[in-house]
Amino acid sequence: MKSRLKEVPVGEAVGLVLAHDLTVIDPGKYKGPLFRKGHRIRREDIEELLRIGKEHVYVLELAEGELHEDEAAERIARAAAGPHLGRTEPKEGKVNLVAQVRGLLRIDVEAVTAINRVEQVALSTLRTHTPVEKGQTVAATRVIPLVFPEASIREVEDIAVRRDRPVVEVVPFRPHRVGIVTTGSEVYHGRIRDRFGPVVREKVEKYGSTVVGQTFATDDKEMIRDQIRAFVDQGVDMVLVTSGMSVDPDDRTPGAIASLGAEIITYGTPILPGTMLMIAYYRGIPVLGLPGCVLHDPVTSFDHFLPRILAGEKITREDVVTQGHGGLLHSC
Repeated sequence: MKSRLKEVPVGEAVGLVLAHDLTVIDPGKYKGPLFRKGHRIRREDIEELLRIGKEHVYVLELAEGELHEDEAAERIARAAAGPHLGRTEPKEGKVNLVAQVRGLLRIDVEAVTAINRVEQVALSTLRTHTPVEKGQTVAATRVIPLVFPEASIREVEDIAVRRDRPVVEVVPFRPHRVGIVTTGSEVYHGRIRDRFGPVVREKVEKYGSTVVGQTFATDDKEMIRDQIRAFVDQGVDMVLVTSGMSVDPDDRTPGAIASLGAEIITYGTPILPGTMLMIAYYRGIPVLGLPGCVLHDPVTSFDHFLPRILAGEKITREDVVTQGHGGLLHSC
């Protein structure tokens, strides 16, 4: 049996699904739908239907194995949603996923693609690794037709359950204690004022972390190395080393980080601006060498990786090399 239209008295229509739009006309003021096709009739709708002269309505009688669009969209949303996500009420076959906390949005991109290969299913998301605010819509689901085969929804649910992580999730930012080592003889000797510290502090504090200290070093590899080590000995969760990241002979920051015996993930990224970013781990603590563009460009490679680190991710070489597509952040 296929879904079919059925005429029923308005008083008996509560819980049934309208098969067509119902138009209301208020002369000189408004003409448009009072209820749209697919609307599930509520008890409070009865008086409105009678007011526009509808004593009978045509409703949709679903066949076995078929779902109303709202139920289909809700099941897609339930299958896709991971931790820290809420769902809106279904409306016209659409359900939004909303962040319940401030954090990092993580998307299983392959799973989203697989779900969208299911005929007439739509799952749209923000880009993975986007920082999101509490209450922000991060994804939306819907199906195209009013009546949808349940078998296709089961296919979506199977895709989601086979993955080793949620299709869509928000990972809360973890408060980090951050140390800043500012290099450069010109700053160390007071010839120019430090401008890096305030910029970096603002970026860190934006995600709920704290700068616990800032030290200054000349262009001396051993001094830079010792100040990084001192912060790690104090128990910080991350060290940011500013300046001295170019290939000039007197730029010593990369060598200082390497001399710690740190695990070097990358010195250089395919992200512009910010190609000279260094990411390393010393005794498990992330140590980043920040290029000069962090000082004057609003968004750089540092802004891309910082929220991921603050959400508890360990950055890998693969995380870096895959960023070339979309890595041109603005005209450089």
